[in-house]
Amino acid sequence: MADIARYPLVRHLRGNATTHVAHVRNGKTVHAGVGAAFWYRPLSAVLTEVPVDDRDLALLLHARTADFQDVSVQATVTFRVVDPSVAAGRIDFSIDPEHGRWRGTPLDQVAGLLTESAQQHAVDLVAGAELRTVLAGGVRPIRAAIAEGLAADGRLSETGIAVIGVRVVAVRPEPEVEKALRTPTREQVQQDADRATYERRAMAVERERAIGQNELQTQIELARREEELVSQRGANARRQAEEAAAAGEIATDAEARRTERLAVAKAEATRSAGVAEGEAEAARVAAYADLSEAVLLGLAVKELAGNLPRIESLVLTPDLLAPVLAKLGAGKDAA
Repeated sequence: MADIARYPLVRHLRGNATTHVAHVRNGKTVHAGVGAAFWYRPLSAVLTEVPVDDRDLALLLHARTADFQDVSVQATVTFRVVDPSVAAGRIDFSIDPEHGRWRGTPLDQVAGLLTESAQQHAVDLVAGAELRTVLAGGVRPIRAAIAEGLAADGRLSETGIAVIGVRVVAVRPEPEVEKALRTPTREQVQQDADRATYERRAMAVERERAIGQNELQTQIELARREEELVSQRGANARRQAEEAAAAGEIATDAEARRTERLAVAKAEATRSAGVAEGEAEAARVAAYADLSEAVLLGLAVKELAGNLPRIESLVLTPDLLAPVLAKLGAGKDAA
């Protein structure tokens, strides 16, 4: 909005860089331009202020498809006034000379013009297709139809308005229809999720089976190796027993030969001792051969006395002494 300074009988207007201001007096344009500043008399001046910057207009369009379903289109149109003089001649952009405010609502008129034109082109496109086709096509066909339609609209060019761009944000049906349309997709997504879950479980079972099989193969391999170990231990024990038996047999043979040699040596020693004893006894007997009977008897008694146990007392009866005395007497007589 332009800045207006009040002075007695005159006013001073100062525009800005995004508005085109025109001063008309007696049907003639006195001042005009973007960012203009000038003096004027409020009683004779007609002022217009036209914005020349880019402006966005949000639109919510409604249309009905070929299968009688309501569709709402959310879009944004960017426009600009390219010919302020023409626009001021077609739409009331006049401002109050005292306060600088628009006398009407020119921007609402521009918005109504753009909305009606965009609505018509969107309806022409949506009405010729079914709901699924419109939703499947997305926002691109509708955006192209609105942009081409607004660019070719003669009323906009005659008003000095140019459309800079069109953006379509969303194309949506009624909530109940949208929910119904989402159901198959949701079910398909759920089926895909269930299938993924089942596949994951099947994969987990397969992996568990593979792990169990590997464990079983490991146990079988361990059992086989244990069997080999037991067999090897048995072979080692058998070989050790055979070696011990062979060593024992050798030791037994050696002990037998040693015992035999000892027995032979002992027998030889006994024989030699017996021979020596026999020779000694023979020599002793030969020595006693020339002795008398009385001497031999005395030696026998002596030998007997030497081998008898200790005798505390001895009782001699006449019956025992008579034969001995008789033999002793006979011996003396013979001598």
